[in-house]
Amino acid sequence: MSSSIYDHFLFFRESLDDYHDRREKLIKASRDITNISKKTIFLLHRLALEAKDASARISASQAGLKKLHEVQKMYADMKDDLVGDQFWRYQRQVSPGLQEYIEALSFAHFLENGKLVTYEQVQATLCGADGVAYFPLTISDYLLGVSDLTGELMRFAISGFGKPGGRSRALETCNFVRNCKSDFESFTPHVWELHKKQAVTAQSLSKIEDAAYTAVVRTSEYDLPPEMLDDIVNQTVLSYNRNDRKIERGDDNGEEFNEPFH
Repeated sequence: MSSSIYDHFLFFRESLDDYHDRREKLIKASRDITNISKKTIFLLHRLALEAKDASARISASQAGLKKLHEVQKMYADMKDDLVGDQFWRYQRQVSPGLQEYIEALSFAHFLENGKLVTYEQVQATLCGADGVAYFPLTISDYLLGVSDLTGELMRFAISGFGKPGGRSRALETCNFVRNCKSDFESFTPHVWELHKKQAVTAQSLSKIEDAAYTAVVRTSEYDLPPEMLDDIVNQTVLSYNRNDRKIERGDDNGEEFNEPFH
């Protein structure tokens, strides 16, 4: 009887050791995926800012997608640890990196197509050559991942204001973010933490709207060629960014920065 109990406890010990080892392995992999995804987003921002036309933005998107192949290979290596019910057991460890990956993937997709990447398209990137998924993509991870896209689109829209065609792209991006916020709102009661993402989306939308409103209203006061207007907007955006950094550092001496175009 005592031997039987001892054997049971040995089994429990081995099961717990296996659980913790697998959990730590997946946490480390998720952190690595998060780092690669963030670097991909930075790469996309840099290349998109340098892009002068649609073909250059498509090239930027392709460069980002190529870098994300590293993440897809990592998920291929993780599939044996996420078979069947094992995925649901470790879903909380996988989720953070997966959401960051979806954010980077959706940003690259937007730069190339101007649309939101679909659930099916994301799942297709998480499949092997035989078409079998490494693990199931949950609706919540998909929605939380694409919700983070709105913050990157805010940076993309504002940083590109002074570039040729930047004002029109900013208005298009503003409408896209507004539609995302509206469409995601119906899912908020059903997806945990989506309401927090929606609050951040609302802030990002407000920043784009404020910048777009200022550009549209102030440029209407000037009867100048589009090239000169783009240069004025660019100088104003640079001035705004410098003053914004001063306020963050606390060395603005209490002075408010000048209103654009005054």
